Amino acid sequence: MEASPTSANAQGAFRARVVERLGVSGVGRRERIVHTLDGLEDTATARQLQDCCAELWDRCRGQVPGLAGIDYLLGLDAGGILPTVGLALISGLPYKIAWKLRLPLPGAVHFVEPHATRPDVYAYGIETGRRVLLVDDEVTTGYTLANLAARLREAGAEPVGAACLVEDTRFGARDLLAAAGVPLVSLLVLDGAA
Repeated sequence: MEASPTSANAQGAFRARVVERLGVSGVGRRERIVHTLDGLEDTATARQLQDCCAELWDRCRGQVPGLAGIDYLLGLDAGGILPTVGLALISGLPYKIAWKLRLPLPGAVHFVEPHATRPDVYAYGIETGRRVLLVDDEVTTGYTLANLAARLREAGAEPVGAACLVEDTRFGARDLLAAAGVPLVSLLVLDGAA
């Protein structure tokens, strides 16, 4: 597979494309979205992170009902860490990170990332009544975020939406998340990537 053409957001400051992952077999995804902030192809700057997250936060404010009442951001290990911290800096909101670590901590919520070689993920300190915005770097199938949203609701928390840097439209994530009551906001959409 050749890399897909690069797509950019309206300002052209954020770019992304799909590339083949070499040596992957079994459960793991055979593709990876590479983007401006991941530092894989080029260096990334704090200013780029700030600018991209400011644009993503503006979109969230316009597209996520009830965003003003959220308690914190919940990012996913590992790709979701940068956009989560960036959004926290822009919005002034606190954040938590869900990790692929099982620990004896209170308020644990277990969910799965079905396409990962290590599918078990845990969010900690989840409390009843807390309103949460989910954050990741990329959304492809939407299964991970939909699974997380369901587990958060079972724990009494309320996921109000999801924000990502890149949405790959080939697998219907937006529709899946909408059906799960989680509106998706993207900085960049890769239409029919590959």
